[in-house]
Amino acid sequence: MKRSFGSDNHSGIHPQILDSIKHHNNDFVPAYGDDPYTQEVEQLFKEEFGPDATVFFAFNGTGANVLCLKALTQSHHAIICADSAHIYVDECGAPERFTGCKLIPVRTSDGKLTPELVKKELKGFGFQHHAQPKVISISQATEFGTLYTPKEIKALAALAHQYDMYLHVDGSRLANASASTGISFKEYITHTGVDALSFGGTKNGMLMGEAVVLLRPDLTESFLYIRKQAMQLFSKSRFIAAQYIAYLKDQLWKQNAMHANEMATYMAACLKDVPQVTITHPVESNAVFAVIPPKICDKLLEKHLFYVWDEDVCQVRWMCSFSTTKESIDTFISDLKSLLK
Repeated sequence: MKRSFGSDNHSGIHPQILDSIKHHNNDFVPAYGDDPYTQEVEQLFKEEFGPDATVFFAFNGTGANVLCLKALTQSHHAIICADSAHIYVDECGAPERFTGCKLIPVRTSDGKLTPELVKKELKGFGFQHHAQPKVISISQATEFGTLYTPKEIKALAALAHQYDMYLHVDGSRLANASASTGISFKEYITHTGVDALSFGGTKNGMLMGEAVVLLRPDLTESFLYIRKQAMQLFSKSRFIAAQYIAYLKDQLWKQNAMHANEMATYMAACLKDVPQVTITHPVESNAVFAVIPPKICDKLLEKHLFYVWDEDVCQVRWMCSFSTTKESIDTFISDLKSLLK
């Protein structure tokens, strides 16, 4: 089996998550979120994000993103996002199909939106021929592994609210962002004015089951029906809840994310003395982006799984996870250097 730096989704399930699923696999409990374990997780999310936070489980990250966006929009609205955003590049048009909204991509060099970039798209309000801007959507961490500061998120939230819009955060790797900076979920999300969050765990040791976190009570009124229509209501909710109990209660999320981040930092440090490899983005979470000589790419892929991000310049992405080891990185670096000789 090839060693994988392709995605943090390629890792297995953390043993504590598996143990929690097994522990909660007993007797009978009500389905569809009416079980005591789901209710326990709802309280855990309030502890992490504040008393106004309401959590709903979804099957996967695309589901969580689409549900968030649907809760914030009507079909005549537009959603502004980075041109590298997962909702724009990697979700097969699901946000547009399910919400009916137009996605407006904004070109960025580092995956991060700024108020200045967004303002260029804030036009056509009240003009019936144009889709009406309603949501700014950002990713934390971004698709390039870069991070927003709380100040930067707050500025985007203020801009959105100034125009009667919402701010959505795709937080599939929010754990990595928080572990990297020591900034809490509340400081990143609740205190900055975010309205809706897609909160991920699958990339950080869970089996399945992402979460929608709505930070405004008025957004929850119809959400149960939106989720049901979207086929994202999981009947045996306790098994998603069991994972989040293990994930959140003793900060397993932080332990896993810190390790993944440290492995990416270690990989980047190992590459500093390799002149033929150019790291293209700051390594702020668990991703390393680099340009490598095209002549070695295919041969390196024979031994290690990773993705070519930009074929024109042979930019590649190497992802680390909670189960990545220094030994696997050392082997990877050794193989890469051998091919460069």
